[in-house]
Amino acid sequence: MALTNSQYEAIMRGYERTRDTNRSLLASRQEKVYREISGYEELADSVSTLSVAAAKMVLSGDDGALSRLRDSLKEISRKQKELLAGAGYPENYLEPVYDCPDCQDTGYTDGSGGRKEKCHCFRQQEISVLYDQSNIRETISRENFSTLSYDYHKGEDLIPFKAAVSASLNFVQKFKEDYHNLFFYGTVGTGKSFLSGCIANELIKRGYSVIYFSALNLFECLAYYSFDSKEKAKLHSFYEDIYGCDLLVIDDLGTETTNAFINSQLFACINERQLRRNATVISTNLNLEELQERYSDRIFSRLTSSFTFCKLTGADIRISML
Repeated sequence: MALTNSQYEAIMRGYERTRDTNRSLLASRQEKVYREISGYEELADSVSTLSVAAAKMVLSGDDGALSRLRDSLKEISRKQKELLAGAGYPENYLEPVYDCPDCQDTGYTDGSGGRKEKCHCFRQQEISVLYDQSNIRETISRENFSTLSYDYHKGEDLIPFKAAVSASLNFVQKFKEDYHNLFFYGTVGTGKSFLSGCIANELIKRGYSVIYFSALNLFECLAYYSFDSKEKAKLHSFYEDIYGCDLLVIDDLGTETTNAFINSQLFACINERQLRRNATVISTNLNLEELQERYSDRIFSRLTSSFTFCKLTGADIRISML
């Protein structure tokens, strides 16, 4: 689906605010360094002076001026880094600040043929707007690996939870080079959705495009775009998004009403993402017997052959936290 003009403009205004904020941050850093480190401002000013002088020499026919300028600039840079380090600042303290270094907070990168392409950070914002993922972002900002606790799993239930955490961390760490999928299943409230959120949050921070749907909402969207004649034109774009994003999370599989349409759509989603080598994380409260009974044999076969299964057991953590 495409953004409306107002949605696009809102995202671009956000980039503009980010650039303004980061420019202000850099300016305040520069003022602080000039104030605290004797000689640093003079070195910075000498760059302009030397550059102007070199330009005049080049115009007058001095072929070695540019080479001498480069040597002088390298020496100035070395001295500046020494001054920063001596005052306890990192070497890159006065380099431009970007929330996204890949696009330098513009939303676009240089693609093939000199064309501008949407940056991954723009793409994730687009996903958030188009699929109303803002509530998910708020949730996973709280539920992430840094807030993970083993305190709510006791005895034998702790072993599979630790194994699921290990699988989740491995999934994130090897995401780029090692294609695989995860399937969390087990009793209610044992951390399946939490771990799905941890993975989603970490990969979003690393610049990957992530779409997070409850199974109910995913299939409601598919039905809406498939059967509403006014919205059918958007179906292809919706397919491209859910098939093409780096990670698709389907939470609470089994809460939807299962029928032939759901079965065909779920299989198509799993199959197409597998063909494209795009990862999927699924969570469900169903056990394996219920999963096999509810969905077609080819779905069950595809899941068991292409997903790493993580079973979680124990009491409902949410009740324990009350």
